[in-house]
Amino acid sequence: MAKKKILFECQNCGLTTPKWMGKCTNCGSWDSFLELNEHQQEVVKQTKSTSSKTSNAKSINKITQTDVYRYSTLDVELDGVLGGGIVPGSLTLIGGSPGVGKSTLLLKIASNIASLNKNVLYVTGEESAGQIKLRANRLDANEDNLYLLNEIKLEQVLVELEHINYEMLIIDSIQTLYSEEVSSAPGSVTQVRQITFELMRIAKERDIAIFIIGHITKEGSIAGPRVLEHMVDTVLYFEGDSSQELRILRGFKNRFGSTSEIGVFEMRTEGLISATNISSRFFNRDSTQAGSALTVIMEGSRPIILEVQALVSESHTPNSKRQATGFDNNRLNMLLALLERKLEIPLSGYDVFINITGGIKITETSADLAVLAAILSSFRDRVISKKTIFIGEVSLVGDVREVVSLDSRLKEAEMQNISKVLLAKKPLEKTTIKTYIVDEVTKLLEWY
Repeated sequence: MAKKKILFECQNCGLTTPKWMGKCTNCGSWDSFLELNEHQQEVVKQTKSTSSKTSNAKSINKITQTDVYRYSTLDVELDGVLGGGIVPGSLTLIGGSPGVGKSTLLLKIASNIASLNKNVLYVTGEESAGQIKLRANRLDANEDNLYLLNEIKLEQVLVELEHINYEMLIIDSIQTLYSEEVSSAPGSVTQVRQITFELMRIAKERDIAIFIIGHITKEGSIAGPRVLEHMVDTVLYFEGDSSQELRILRGFKNRFGSTSEIGVFEMRTEGLISATNISSRFFNRDSTQAGSALTVIMEGSRPIILEVQALVSESHTPNSKRQATGFDNNRLNMLLALLERKLEIPLSGYDVFINITGGIKITETSADLAVLAAILSSFRDRVISKKTIFIGEVSLVGDVREVVSLDSRLKEAEMQNISKVLLAKKPLEKTTIKTYIVDEVTKLLEWY
């Protein structure tokens, strides 16, 4: 008789081990391991290898290209993030902090799709149908082809899919659904894995576009096993504070398009709407305070002018504070060390705070020069004109280097009536903006 194989799984991160452990070696959580039954072990095997069929390799020149068909969501910003629209049979995961607008956006999109004579099923396990109806009235999202289902059992959702030929399915949220075939609690790693695997199968077999709303952890990542993000076709994530009007939807994975584009939305009483005119929403033209500098970043093909704010104050503790919001804290420490080394500015006895306005997180290095300018402006209490922008990457040796898409950045600056730009190298195309070459950090002192 074959010996029964025992397998334990961490309900926090999904780590599997043949013996029980008090503390997970992967995520560090305590008392999170549960024993899997035979069916659950089979689910783990299936999700780790979704295809068991043998196939023969073919030359890539003999492979027939599959054309991707898309249909619009009737929302310009969301279409841009998705790569042009919704792909039938795709599985999309949307995450974000509570109250940021995930349910609001998808309910409005469901209404848009239903207005195109397509059947849409909205499954909610967190709110009642009456609560969804109240939101639909506020969003003007009442359509005959939009169906609501208040259900947390996966099997009942699958039964409903047999009644009507749905072309779009929305799950709000994946952590509230559970399958009777899995004995663990809703939201556990095993449940989320099994349900996502089943939804993926349904999406591919029936060409149903499925959107899944996912909760996030306190660290800001999407809750559930990492395999969840691997299984879906697209991963979208809302950035921005729920207390602010502007929300940013960023793509982290897209099997049908690029992840370089972002969508900018504005929260109003009628819901999340596309913020098509955002040119001057991320900086204040009327501000004349020290510690502020402008730069231009690229989000995909879209240039955006941002305001970098800095506060430098004398520290009254042995360890000076270094804190950045929307900017990499490690890079801030590097830039501060560079200021002390090259410009001999004694910042070790000062607290330094950096903030990027508008809730955008800068992931590129083109804002380095603007960060330095804002710090120097705050340190010396001198105001920088709002008609001046700083564009450049700063290296460890103190050089200022040119950035990509410079011409697109300068065109956006021209449209916003910027008159001066400090950068590392003259642009190739002619511009009406006066350019000043700053190829070394030490030349910044000439402006203060």
